[in-house]
Amino acid sequence: MDVAADLEAMAATLESSGDYRVLRRLRPRAGFAPIPAGTKTWRGLMLDTETTGLAVEDEIIELAMISFSYSRDGTIHAIQDGFERLREPSRPIPPEVTELTGIDAATVAGQAIDPEEVAAFVAGADLIVAHNADFDRKVVERAYPVFKEKPWACSLTQVPWKAEGFGSAKLGQLLAAYGFFHDAHRAGDDCRATIELLARPLPKSGTTAMSNLLAAARAPGARIWATNSPYELKDTLKARGYRWADGANGGRRAWVIDVAEDTFEAEMSFLRSEIYRREDLALPVARLTAYNRFSDRIEAESQFWPPLERMGAGGAYREE
Repeated sequence: MDVAADLEAMAATLESSGDYRVLRRLRPRAGFAPIPAGTKTWRGLMLDTETTGLAVEDEIIELAMISFSYSRDGTIHAIQDGFERLREPSRPIPPEVTELTGIDAATVAGQAIDPEEVAAFVAGADLIVAHNADFDRKVVERAYPVFKEKPWACSLTQVPWKAEGFGSAKLGQLLAAYGFFHDAHRAGDDCRATIELLARPLPKSGTTAMSNLLAAARAPGARIWATNSPYELKDTLKARGYRWADGANGGRRAWVIDVAEDTFEAEMSFLRSEIYRREDLALPVARLTAYNRFSDRIEAESQFWPPLERMGAGGAYREE
């Protein structure tokens, strides 16, 4: 008796009725697409952390990195090696974290993550990817300086999930839209699930999520801090896409926006004419590339509106 075949037949029957959708357990695979002769590949690292809380200052209790090969056009070819380690924090793991992840004091007792082992695993990576790089990059850079040297991309924000028809960019909901579920909130499982998503074609464009991610990572941009903007125009800034930075940890209190490099001058023109209504405008700006995007170093690299090409942060990310 072939139980698996019988279950699949029942699932197919339910789906064919048009009244049911069936989610299948995601079975991570090692191979995705063969490498054509003469095609160069690069090494990506999908990274995820579990921490004692939601602040970047909280402690890592699990770090996972899954290595995968990809080519310039965004084709993912294979999963390679992996790194999955637990770490005992200096203070108790909050009950809500244990409830979410299943990681408790007994799970991490006596466990540690060797910084030299992390550095050796990361050294050969061409690109680090996380499904919330704005959080994960800051967390791991505080603990392991090797991550500061690498270009990063974010599968949460740098893939046009909404434009492709997805209602949410949360990992579980993206998988469900493709007909899958997985064991969520353990770092290694989340990494493998995200690689699976990046390897798949998007429903409208037909391009892979990875190709969109790479295009976004390669594109330089700029961050603008609209400091001392008129309070009565805050809704205008918010409607245009600015977000409020509250000055935490000594940062600037200002409305902030990230723009593409080719729209930088137009954004500055908008600020001069519609917000500050003056031509002699000097605002702090920083160049963004995959080497500093999502890090907490951007503000320190900012300058007062020089020509964009003269800003710091190194060159744009390109596979060489």
